[in-house]
Amino acid sequence: MKKLSLCLLLISAVVLLSSWGFYAHKRINQLAIFTLPEGMIGFYKNNHKYITEHAVDPDKRRYADTAEAPRHFIDVENYESHIDSIPEKWNDAVNKYGAKHLAKEGIVPWQIQRTYNNLVRAFKERDSSKILRYSADLGHYIGDAHVPLHTTRNYNGQLTNQVGIHGFWESRVPELFAKNYNLLVGKANYIEDPLKEAWKIVKNAHTMVDTVLSFEKKLSETFPADQKYDFSIRGKNVMKQYSVAYSKAYSDMMNGMVERQMKSSIIKVGSYWYSAWVDAGQPDLRNMIRIEATIEDKQQAEKIDKKYQEGKIIGREY
Repeated sequence: MKKLSLCLLLISAVVLLSSWGFYAHKRINQLAIFTLPEGMIGFYKNNHKYITEHAVDPDKRRYADTAEAPRHFIDVENYESHIDSIPEKWNDAVNKYGAKHLAKEGIVPWQIQRTYNNLVRAFKERDSSKILRYSADLGHYIGDAHVPLHTTRNYNGQLTNQVGIHGFWESRVPELFAKNYNLLVGKANYIEDPLKEAWKIVKNAHTMVDTVLSFEKKLSETFPADQKYDFSIRGKNVMKQYSVAYSKAYSDMMNGMVERQMKSSIIKVGSYWYSAWVDAGQPDLRNMIRIEATIEDKQQAEKIDKKYQEGKIIGREY
C-alpha cells in the first residue's frame, strides 16, 4: 500500500511555480544593484539582502490580497486583437473597458508605473523602508512584464494542450541553466517615460508568445515521451517536472530567449530605480536611518506569510 501511495503521488504531482520563479526574481533584483551609479549603489549594496529576499513579496501577496493577481500580467487578447490598440494611459483604458475588466484581464504595465511613482515619493521623503519596499516590488513587476506568457490568455498553455509550460519557461529553464548565463548588463540608463517603457517591455515580450508555445509543441511531438519528465523532492513534496534533457532541448531551440529576457529584466530594473532617484531630485542616500516597520506593517507581513504557508493562492495559479 505504501508503494502504491507513492506511485499515485508521483503520477499526480504537479509543478506549481510562480512568475520567473523565486530563484530568478531574486537574482534579477540582486544583479540590478550593480547597474547603479555612485550615489545610489552604496545604499542598495548595504541593503542587498532585503532587495534580494523581498523580490518575491508580490507573489506571496497573491495568497492574501485579492487585488494582487492582476498586477503580474496582462491578457492582451482579452483586450484587443492587437496590443497596439490598447490605450496606454490608465484613465483612457478605464474609460474604454471599465475598471472591472482591467482587474480581471491584468494591469502589469500600469502597475509598473504606479509602483514607480511610489518609489519616487519614497526617495523624496528619504524613507528608507519605503525605498526598499517599492524597489523590491518594482523589480518584481518589471521582471514579470518580460515573461511572454504573462501577456497572453493562453498563459499556461491551457488552450493548446501544453499545461505546465508557464513554470517550464520561467522557472525550470532558468533554475537549470542560469548559472551559465552571461548576465553582465552595464550601467543603468535614465528612462524618460516610465509608462511608455513599461508598454515597450510588454509589447516586446508579447511578440515571443508564438515562439514559446510553438517550439515546445514541436519538441514534444519529436522527443521520446518516456524521457520528457522526471521527479524531484521539494520540501516534503515529490514534484513532477520537465527532465533536464527536455529542458535543455527546449532552451536550445529558443536560442537564448530566456537569458536575453533575464538580462533585459536586470538592466530595466536598475534603470527604473535610477530614474526614480533622478526624478526625486537625487537625494543623498548616505547615512540614512532605517525606519522601523509599524505594528500594523508587521501584522500585515505576518498575515501574508501565514497565508503563503497555507498555500491557497487567490486567482490564477500561474
